[in-house]
Amino acid sequence: MSVLIVGGDHLGSIPKELKKIGVDDIRHMSGRNRNVIRRGMPMTMDLIIVLHDYVNHNLANVTKKQAKECNIPIVFAKRSWSSIYKKLPTRLTDN
Repeated sequence: MSVLIVGGDHLGSIPKELKKIGVDDIRHMSGRNRNVIRRGMPMTMDLIIVLHDYVNHNLANVTKKQAKECNIPIVFAKRSWSSIYKKLPTRLTDN
């Protein structure tokens, strides 16, 4: 499974925790560079996690729109593993 994390400069233990539940491809976009928004997201991902306390409104809206167009599930959470874990789809957390 592949996950795109949008927002936050440092992810801390989030990638390690995602690997524990079976995520093998983790990509991160901090969103600070404006060119990232213009280029678009890699839309081959299985899930997008938006760290809403570390992104601006424009990036959150663009990400949501692109995910909807590509039928990719999107999760909005704070940058803490407990917040992310609570909002993950049950197919991931039922390991």
